[in-house]
Amino acid sequence: MKSTSKLLVLVLALLLVGALTVVAQDAPAPGEGGIIIEGNFGGDPATFNPLLASDTASSRITGFMFPGFVGVDPATALFRKDDPAAIVKDWTISEDGLTYTFSLRDDYFWTDGTQVTSADVLYTWNAIVAGGEGIVDTPLTYVLDSIESVEAPDAFTVVVKYTSADCTALNYAGALAPVPSHVLPADLAELNDSPFNTAPTVSGGVFSFGEFRPAEQVGLIANQEYTGATNGVVLPTGFIYKVVPDQTVLVEQFIAGETNVIDGPAVNRRDDLLADANLNMYSFPGNAWDYLALNYADPANPQNAFDENGNPIDQGHHPLFGDVRVRQAIAKAINVDDIIQGAVFGHGSRMTSMIIPASWAYNKDLPPIAYDPEAAKALLDEAGFVDDDGDAATPRVCQGCMYAEEGTPFRFVLYTNEGNTRRGAVGTIVQDQLSQIGIEVDFQAIDFNTLLDIMDAQTFDAFILGWRNGYPDDPDLTQILTPVSDIVGGGSNNTSYNNPRMVELNAQAKSLPGCDPAERAKLYYEIQEIMQQDLPYVPLYVIDGMYGASASVEGFAPYPSQLYWNVDTWYLSTP
Repeated sequence: MKSTSKLLVLVLALLLVGALTVVAQDAPAPGEGGIIIEGNFGGDPATFNPLLASDTASSRITGFMFPGFVGVDPATALFRKDDPAAIVKDWTISEDGLTYTFSLRDDYFWTDGTQVTSADVLYTWNAIVAGGEGIVDTPLTYVLDSIESVEAPDAFTVVVKYTSADCTALNYAGALAPVPSHVLPADLAELNDSPFNTAPTVSGGVFSFGEFRPAEQVGLIANQEYTGATNGVVLPTGFIYKVVPDQTVLVEQFIAGETNVIDGPAVNRRDDLLADANLNMYSFPGNAWDYLALNYADPANPQNAFDENGNPIDQGHHPLFGDVRVRQAIAKAINVDDIIQGAVFGHGSRMTSMIIPASWAYNKDLPPIAYDPEAAKALLDEAGFVDDDGDAATPRVCQGCMYAEEGTPFRFVLYTNEGNTRRGAVGTIVQDQLSQIGIEVDFQAIDFNTLLDIMDAQTFDAFILGWRNGYPDDPDLTQILTPVSDIVGGGSNNTSYNNPRMVELNAQAKSLPGCDPAERAKLYYEIQEIMQQDLPYVPLYVIDGMYGASASVEGFAPYPSQLYWNVDTWYLSTP
């Protein structure tokens, strides 16, 4: 196998100076397609070792330099076998669903000519185990709750045993991506400080390490020995990850042609980018979503869902939100379309329930909750919160409501985290819209850690926050909305939501034999309908993703959450 030549390094160095030197002809020779340049306002990558990478910048670079474990079809966002960009070619599952046996490709090589084998996967697993012992600073220890053991019976077989049968098993297996074990420290205690972390000498992805200039840029070089290349070659000469001061400069440099690719530009500048004929912009429903959470339980007496013996505990009812009619009234009184315009400048997509529109499990036939303030008022009247004085400026009061004391005014505290202008705008709009149906909202943007303490203690009325789904997406709701996660002081189900039918469906979808996505989706469709009726969260919007490339970038064809899936085919041409 060939290693990177000194000549290619020199060519890259010259192109770094020229920034956007382009190749005039179509279908350039391998490695002569020009340099892809992306701005990065998040600061330098912390590491180039995938075992230690936890920040966005590090993950971008390591994603280019190292192969994945299990492949994902970018068109469907589902795992697939024999993906050329990953080392697993096939797998089998034991009858009890606890053991996955992965067969590896035998045509993957590191840039020094060493073959990629199961030993490289086993090194990753051992580093994760060492991370659980506090020896290695890896963010991958989350898999230890699901993966019991990893074994390598031969050079091209990896056996993974799980603690339970679970349709999310492949998501966890994704953490087992190989690293070049033959050049990494045999003593894992030395891994945190290995020279490899900032100057990797061996890699195996579409690009290889070129140079790192702190506070300026990272330069990568095309790896022509990359097995996953679509047509057997890598067309671009290399990739530059250029440090810029902030999101404003990120956009300005992209418009000016100083960079030629952009990922996630600021929402207040997206219309400018879309209007520029010299740019090729791609918008898609993203995976980060905001919501309004409403407490089901008595905030004056927070309780876990279960006692130490697994018996349910009476958690009481929130005096206002314990009645489903009240929650439905609030959902109908909030104009989410106004929020999308006011908070994210129109670059958001409505959430109809608890699953993002980009998910394979999204129920496209479920309409969003209609904005209907008159219906909201009628529901409040029915729930016993009435306008007793005919003054729209004063809050409604309880007259025969289910859980509040008679005469209790309908007012509550709504929290979000300070410093987040988007959520601040959401809270202000919600405050105004609910005032129009007789609900008084004390909206407060507070310190994020303080808000987390209040959430964990379950002493709140309501809050606005968000979640970000992983990729590939799995819509399992165990963590955030089932009673096993309703734990005062630490659980994610801090609204104390518990619908036995939803819990049953979620468990079925999580452990469905065969894990067929189409069959799982049917179960999630019903879950979304239930959640839209119950409303532990009032669904708001998912922030649209956006990618862009200069018109000169040929081959730019992203999918949602997959910008660089075919970067090996990209090249620069004269506009």
